[in-house]
Amino acid sequence: MTLTANGLSRTFGRHVAVAGADISVSTGSITGLVGPNGAGKTTLLLMLAGLLQPDSGTITTDGAEIDAPRLRSMVGWMPDVFGTWDSLTAGEILTTFGRLHGLPRTDARRRAVELLELVHLAEFADRPAHELSRGQKQRLGFARTLVHRPRVLLLDEPASGMDPRSRVELRDQLRTLADSGCAVVISSHILTELSEMVDDVIIMTEGRTRPSELSAGHRWRIREANQPAASAITMRFADERAAARHLAEMITAGRQVVEFARVDTELEDAYLALDADRT
Repeated sequence: MTLTANGLSRTFGRHVAVAGADISVSTGSITGLVGPNGAGKTTLLLMLAGLLQPDSGTITTDGAEIDAPRLRSMVGWMPDVFGTWDSLTAGEILTTFGRLHGLPRTDARRRAVELLELVHLAEFADRPAHELSRGQKQRLGFARTLVHRPRVLLLDEPASGMDPRSRVELRDQLRTLADSGCAVVISSHILTELSEMVDDVIIMTEGRTRPSELSAGHRWRIREANQPAASAITMRFADERAAARHLAEMITAGRQVVEFARVDTELEDAYLALDADRT
């Protein structure tokens, strides 16, 4: 399944938030959406989620136009700040959203239990939301996004407020979801982490989108024993499997590898180029 938006525009009074934006995402992929503050990223995501009506443009799935209610049924939306009903428990919040998505009561409760375990909040199931920390509320927000088993995930700064371990778990969970058939779009300013999980990147500035010019694959820094750090080489591989094969070949050949790590900075370079254009 491919979700495609062509020429999406949205204004608020005299302010043009999004101006003819294009984006296409497919199941099995993770797409990064990057750009400076005020570029229109959140507005674009809200339109893709069926929560904000565009002034113009089309949204299609596999070439067929889709209305807002059906779009909302297939999309999981996670805002950068998850507003909770502080008087409800974590379990009650997820159960309520399950019911709102049409799940029978028993199924909604079962789904809430599954998701609380997924995001490591099972011990907080019966605690009111106001007792949760900022990072825990963020994890609860991620769980809420998955309640109705969406085919498309739209995440706005999903790792905000999370501790390092939770961020790693989120990254792994998103890759698992993509591999199981979800299309994932992530808007984030944490570029180093974003570069580790995305398959492609859309850059947004002044309400317009453009594909990044990032090269295919990733660069890896390789250094052998007795080799000065400044003499380390970099090589590009299509994916992690290709990098692992090369490392195995080096070790089999008896070479003493002391450093073999991804060192991508292209995403940061592309983002900084936006700031250079603005100055």
